Amino acid sequence: MLLYNSLTRKREEFVPREEGKVSMYTCGPTVYHFAHIGNLRTYIMEDVLEKYLSYSGYDVNRVMNITDVGHLSSDGDTGEDKMLKGAKREKKTVLEIAQFYTDAFFTDCAKLNIKIPNAVQPATGCIAEFIALVQGLLDKGFAYEAGGNVYFDTSKLDEYYKFNDFTEEDLEVGVREGVEGDENKRNKADFVLWFTKSKFDDQELKWESPWGIGYPGWHIECSGISMKYLGEYLDIHCGGIDNQFPHHTNEIAQTESFVGHKWCNYWFHVYHLNTNSGKMSKSSGEFLTVSLLESKGYNPLAYRYFCLQSHYRKSLVFTYENLDNATVAYNKLVARLAQLDENDGELDDAAFAEGKKKFTDALDNDLNTSLAVTALYDVLKLKTNGKTKLALVADFDRVLSIGLIEAAAKIRAEKKAEEEQKAAQTPAYDMSDPFVVEILDLIEQRKAAKKNKDFAEADRIRQYLADKGVTLIDDRTGTTFKIG
Repeated sequence: MLLYNSLTRKREEFVPREEGKVSMYTCGPTVYHFAHIGNLRTYIMEDVLEKYLSYSGYDVNRVMNITDVGHLSSDGDTGEDKMLKGAKREKKTVLEIAQFYTDAFFTDCAKLNIKIPNAVQPATGCIAEFIALVQGLLDKGFAYEAGGNVYFDTSKLDEYYKFNDFTEEDLEVGVREGVEGDENKRNKADFVLWFTKSKFDDQELKWESPWGIGYPGWHIECSGISMKYLGEYLDIHCGGIDNQFPHHTNEIAQTESFVGHKWCNYWFHVYHLNTNSGKMSKSSGEFLTVSLLESKGYNPLAYRYFCLQSHYRKSLVFTYENLDNATVAYNKLVARLAQLDENDGELDDAAFAEGKKKFTDALDNDLNTSLAVTALYDVLKLKTNGKTKLALVADFDRVLSIGLIEAAAKIRAEKKAEEEQKAAQTPAYDMSDPFVVEILDLIEQRKAAKKNKDFAEADRIRQYLADKGVTLIDDRTGTTFKIG
């Protein structure tokens, strides 16, 4: 499998440290509000990655944090605390806000068929680990105390900007329009590991520490939680492209300084979901959530399908028109699958292998879900039986997770129920009766006329039968009749 590594900025063959096993870390949500569908695009693509690794035979151990403390609204550790902002908005405690929106996040994940990671850890449950990590960085000379806070000293690193070739002058963190500089920092790029001098008088969540009562900085959370569950080595770290700097840059700095060696081999970043006006956010325009899409009649899995049609390293533009097109395509695909019969023939091993190779070739090529969807459509073109086609679709959907087999089965069940209801309501006629034979023949002629767009002939047949006391009944299962 070739995977683009954001750290090296090139596609590389994926080789985990331990044969057959993959350790994977995901930056989780800050639970101060509902996740918007742009956030969820990242989790969808990470979910596909995890499921494809499992599909390929790896034992994947995936861990995700929940940020329920300390996520400030600017890169420079200034601005308003997002959790506190949510608590003020809804007149609840920070922990009440965190629990409510954590539950809401996983409800959205369930609707989108996103698997819950093996371990999900709220930051508030790992304060002891964060304190130990900060103390270790102080002991090793990579951190310093100033103004009551503990900072990471970026000047101690040979290389700080890992993902881009920036210099300190290129990125003046915390010194930009609308943001005041932090006079306690020795270097512009330094960042807070632990706050004891809170900028918020009513900060609820504080803990005892060797440096006084305070709370952790945002970046320290992921390093501490990752090492707690996955140890000092990590195969894949995932997140949105906006996390590259400063969050993931700071994670690498503090973690590798603490452990004394390279920490993570592969970095997987998902690009933004944009609107026509730019990057999607909670503060601009209509707040696009899964619940909002549902209220407008959209199936959440049609949104997942929409995301799969684009490569994860390309920005994707959301419009309702684009989602409408994806919904139509999704529904047509399900309808075509509903016409297949799982009892049609025996499994065709050669056709199955042919179809599967196209699918795995696509995903082995830097998780190209767009080509994987094409491989899904190619299954329908295979010269094989319904059983094999449905088996392939079920196999692919272990990764794509768009509910195709279940949706197709639902359509079949509804059609069968309609036919049974129609049969129960339709009078029994003698099929050898010449008049009945004539009616059935004319129904077939009318069907052919409609197919040829000869609607005048179709109407003439309907009227001819009506004049003889025969009522035609059209529905999606076909045409039946009633005499008298």
